[in-house]
Amino acid sequence: MTQNGHKRVLLAAPRSFCAGVDRAIEIVERLLARYGPPVYVRHEIVHNDNVVHRLEKLGAVFVEHEDEIPAGENCERKGLRVVDAVCPLVSKVHAEARRYADSGHVVALIGHANHVEVIGTKGERPDEIVVVESPEDAARLDPQGRSLAVITQTTLSLDDVAATVDVLADRFGDLRRPGAEDICYATQNRQDAVKEIVGRGATLLLVIGSPTSSNANRLVEVATARGAEATLIDGESPLDIELLNGHQIVGLTAGASTPEGLVQAVLAALAGRGYEEVEEVTVAREDVHFRLPREVYA
Repeated sequence: MTQNGHKRVLLAAPRSFCAGVDRAIEIVERLLARYGPPVYVRHEIVHNDNVVHRLEKLGAVFVEHEDEIPAGENCERKGLRVVDAVCPLVSKVHAEARRYADSGHVVALIGHANHVEVIGTKGERPDEIVVVESPEDAARLDPQGRSLAVITQTTLSLDDVAATVDVLADRFGDLRRPGAEDICYATQNRQDAVKEIVGRGATLLLVIGSPTSSNANRLVEVATARGAEATLIDGESPLDIELLNGHQIVGLTAGASTPEGLVQAVLAALAGRGYEEVEEVTVAREDVHFRLPREVYA
């Protein structure tokens, strides 16, 4: 039992980088080492400012469209080497979207319409894929008599999509629900760790991540839904002492795009505020590794 006045940190495990993020960053780093800068990257490679700024210093140039590389024609016609750094789990959902759409289904894509993963997946078959953001959207969906297939944004957990899938199943009968293999294992593990931390008495959860990170923001939501206070921090700015007022047990985790170095920096800051005892709360062991594309070796 924690005695009155005894401060401690419950540290989530797993936390920080997932295999997809590790792979994406390593691809950029290897290309920079092999070919030298610039290496152009379409969109931020991961949703974390610390990572993006570090890669920019190494020579990566982040763009929103290939016309910025510089003005001209298609990348392949320019003779530019194109390397796919998309997480294999996301690529799998893209393949499912194409397969369902091409077999005559209306595809319900459960996710956030403005998230880059959802934008990319819908772009596979824009006319056949409908983004469904909520149970309310599911209640309004009209497939116009066509068969319905369901896929999901990978960075939502099974808990996140369950209510929406239930509405679709109630309306349209037996559906192939998104399985665990269609959900990012890292998203599920990090949410499960937050649930365990709050269950063990943490009244405040600090989540290290960028505001643009869907999975980091969702960790905040998971904690608050279970009665804890929770907030997103960047891990680099000075820790606001007022955040800690009244909290003896503080939970700490990091989104899947957050480097572990920022976690250690926050732990040091917490120790300086009297939270010297750290207990790691482990809910899963992650040993997933994705192969690098052959282009980084060619």
